[in-house]
Amino acid sequence: MSFLNAEEPSACDLVNDFGLKLLWHPSLGMELGEELQGLLTKCVKGEIKVDVFVFEGSVIQAPNGTGHWNRFAGRPMKDWVAELSKVAGFVVAIGDCATWGGIPATAPNPSDSTGLQFLKKSAGGFLGQAFRSQAGFPVINIPGCPAHPDWITQIIVALATGRGGDLKLDEYQRPATFFTSFTQTGCTRNMHFAYKVSATAFGQRNGCLFYDLGCRGPYTRSPCNRILWNRQSSKTRSGHPCIGCTEPEFPHHDLAPGTVFQTPTTLGLPNEVPPGMSKRSYLTMVAAGKANAPQWSKDDMFVV
Repeated sequence: MSFLNAEEPSACDLVNDFGLKLLWHPSLGMELGEELQGLLTKCVKGEIKVDVFVFEGSVIQAPNGTGHWNRFAGRPMKDWVAELSKVAGFVVAIGDCATWGGIPATAPNPSDSTGLQFLKKSAGGFLGQAFRSQAGFPVINIPGCPAHPDWITQIIVALATGRGGDLKLDEYQRPATFFTSFTQTGCTRNMHFAYKVSATAFGQRNGCLFYDLGCRGPYTRSPCNRILWNRQSSKTRSGHPCIGCTEPEFPHHDLAPGTVFQTPTTLGLPNEVPPGMSKRSYLTMVAAGKANAPQWSKDDMFVV
């Protein structure tokens, strides 16, 4: 559903402007039953070329490695995934489930779920660490719960127009163009973060969501405040803390009590400080900011 809301370019632009032929999509494909089985079989045999294989959802391997808990088109989904990945020019994993296993892979993981090439932060996943597509690429991971639609379409355009070789991936195989900066970049509450002015409840229009509500924005690599959702907003702009859904450890610390919607601290200092910053420098910054916070940083800027 997120993909169908893409705007730059839209799902229709992919077909009309960039000449993509959509072989099959769960919401758009016309083939069902035996027709779909036949289509997929031709893809696996090489009778129909698959330039880009896009997969969403975790790979379910239970019970006992058979994958029968998730059957699709007459056989375990994992078997289709393995065979289509072998013949595809590029393999793209969409969303946290396909990239790192997501919520289904949270301990104790009874469905034996995993991502295509990662299980949480551990490389390997279903296809194995050594997997490379026909174009010589590892799985391209576009995480998020959900992933922003424009991240998806812009990467597909790059692959479809022969610019796949220009893609730079980070250590978790995410396109660096989207996942180098942090969610905090562009956040309208950055001044509140600097002055340690805190929001204390969801939906408050003033105050940083990090200190008391556990916002993961300082730790999470995503452009959510640069490439806005529906071109107008983001979680933090609407008064909800970032939940870190583009990072492999999502859901944060496997939903352990005391880690969700609050920042665990010791003597007032977060147990985990933003990347690239020591605890000492963070403490110095917070003390200076709080001591020098001007009154206007505490006032409601949204006066009607």
